[in-house]
Amino acid sequence: MNILLLLVPISLVLLGIAIGAFVWAVRRGQFDDLDTPAIDILRDDPLPMRAPERAIPNDDPPRHDD
Repeated sequence: MNILLLLVPISLVLLGIAIGAFVWAVRRGQFDDLDTPAIDILRDDPLPMRAPERAIPNDDPPRHDD
């Protein structure tokens, strides 16, 4: 019976921590958008940007037909 004197306060402290964590999560916006994160995994990743093509150096000297 003496163990209840120890377990009841411990359970109340754990309950207080759980309620505090829930309130903190609600204030930080963890539950604002519940639909989009579930859909994000189904979206394709954007294609990587192509590197601009380099100009191939021309070994021929420029022509001047003037």
